[in-house]
Amino acid sequence: MHRQSVAIKPPHFPFLHELNPPNPIPYCLRFHAGSYRLHVITTTTNSPRSAFSCRGFHVTVPTHPPRSCPSFNATKPSAVKTVDVATLGNLCVDIVLNVPKLPPPSKDDRKAFMEQLSSSPPDKQYWEAGGNCNMAIAAARLGLDCVTIGHVGNETYGKFLQDVLRDEGIRVVGMSQETDVPNSPSASYETLLCWVLVDPSQKHGFCSRADFSKEPAFSWMSTLSQEVKNAIKLSRIMFCNGYDFDEFSPGVIISAVEYAAEVGTSVFFDPGPRGKSLLRGSVEEQKALRQSLSMSDVLLLTADEAESLTGIANPILAGQQLLKKGVRTKWVVVKMGPKGSILITTSSITCAPAFKVKVMDTVGCGDSFVAAIAFGFIHHIPLVTTLAFANAVGAATAMGCGAGRNVAAVKQVVELMEGPNLNEDDEFWNELLGEHLDAQEVTFMSKMVLNGSDGRMKLVTLQKVVSELLPMLKSSQLEGTLSY
Repeated sequence: MHRQSVAIKPPHFPFLHELNPPNPIPYCLRFHAGSYRLHVITTTTNSPRSAFSCRGFHVTVPTHPPRSCPSFNATKPSAVKTVDVATLGNLCVDIVLNVPKLPPPSKDDRKAFMEQLSSSPPDKQYWEAGGNCNMAIAAARLGLDCVTIGHVGNETYGKFLQDVLRDEGIRVVGMSQETDVPNSPSASYETLLCWVLVDPSQKHGFCSRADFSKEPAFSWMSTLSQEVKNAIKLSRIMFCNGYDFDEFSPGVIISAVEYAAEVGTSVFFDPGPRGKSLLRGSVEEQKALRQSLSMSDVLLLTADEAESLTGIANPILAGQQLLKKGVRTKWVVVKMGPKGSILITTSSITCAPAFKVKVMDTVGCGDSFVAAIAFGFIHHIPLVTTLAFANAVGAATAMGCGAGRNVAAVKQVVELMEGPNLNEDDEFWNELLGEHLDAQEVTFMSKMVLNGSDGRMKLVTLQKVVSELLPMLKSSQLEGTLSY
């Protein structure tokens, strides 16, 4: 997402007298639909910088021509997978505005605030593709063939989103009903907007119309079209996340997950912050969450999210619990921020410390991380190499500003891995892994050790990981599809 100041008409709120360009954003406030509680995520900046040092109008443009995408209208006779990744839902346009004060927590006041902002749409230079577009763009830049499945309106915002994705070589498969639903207001057919509000204290909050309704934004949608089913069927991976519940009914989400399992498409699911609220949601939401967790091939979540879903603080034990409850689950990937990440299977534990980088903006880092995990999954790359690659892609995105078209390209990832600086914390890893060393196969990546085993774990050098991965990224086979 861009972070730019935008001039709008003076609103009727005492806290919106002027707009100023934002500085780096070390705090992120998320207004969750229905709860209105503020969740603060802290990011670190090592030195002060101008608000415009990374919030200009420069975006990464792919050097390759848009890929030709298959048609999903006709049912193919076999389930040959011709698409690498399909994302489900969560297609939105992010718009960033600077405000002297974030809106009050009152639902009515916040809704009026958003409506006032909506009355004066900012220029396109302040728009950016958001939501699952981040993962799709990151995956496409890694050379994966991607489609996005979701609802995009026919208005200006929808056309903008379509143009951005097309320029990245990504096809949009629209979700719609066979016939219009007469009682649905016209706004419910419009592209979902996410207003990112930045105040002078460097806090920002997300606000969209989905926050002000008990029903999903696209509650009129009740079935999957044949085109959507064909897109799922032709894809190797279908990625969905907890924010899909803000758009679609639990029934629609489960229909997609069940169909993916039926046609042999691997399901990646990241419950995100919504996982915790879904545990306390309606009976239908709770059931859909449990099914999404158990029917996914790969689960991706932070250590805090893993604890909220299992009640287990230890991320390895929490991951193992999720594996036990899973019907199809093969991998549980736990993201631990600056410490690194863990990949847990039924027989092994794989760990990779994070790369040390100067963090500019964490928006889109998780989405980029998921894209790299998908790359490793599809290409059957060794687990420790996959995990290290995902850490590098996420870190490279953190070094830039915003998501959408600003997520990392392969060139940045290669440069980071060729000049490695790992955040190694032996005390942390020894404490975390100690009780598991004798029970399961443990693989750990380190910068300094020699390849081999110390009798308790398999040790792999970062140099070995890089030597395995970089030739693949630089090979002539992928040349022309990877975005440099």
